[in-house]
Amino acid sequence: MLEANHHHVVRIRPSEGPHEYQQLVHIWEASVRATHTFLSEQHFEEIRGHLAEGYFPQVELHVATIAGKPVGFSGTHGDSLEMLFIHPDWMRHGIGTRLLNHALERGITRLDVNEENPQAIAFYQRHGFSTTSRSETDEAGLPYPILHMVRS
Repeated sequence: MLEANHHHVVRIRPSEGPHEYQQLVHIWEASVRATHTFLSEQHFEEIRGHLAEGYFPQVELHVATIAGKPVGFSGTHGDSLEMLFIHPDWMRHGIGTRLLNHALERGITRLDVNEENPQAIAFYQRHGFSTTSRSETDEAGLPYPILHMVRS
């Protein structure tokens, strides 16, 4: 991993497709391990097993790179941000903001976030999103409450 500092140029590009999915799964795994401490190991494994074949092909993926190496990614579908993950070595370096702004420029206005991820909620609130409703379970019916947010 590159040393994290503010002197690196971050580039946002469309995903190169299935041949880079394993790199993105690695970023997802590191990010979720750092931020989703509420997720059971069984559910973590289930989700990880569906990323490359089930979830990634359903969204428009954009990858944040530094010196050509992926350090984060976002996935959008229509006007919804479906995923945004940053490798923990690069959190708090503005990469999430860059990815979110890129998605906003492409027309996203809404997103869902785990209620048990206060860092992510605060991040989205700082960028103008507010909670409009809440679901007791996630999209898969698992017991992880979801906040539905829109940009005001």
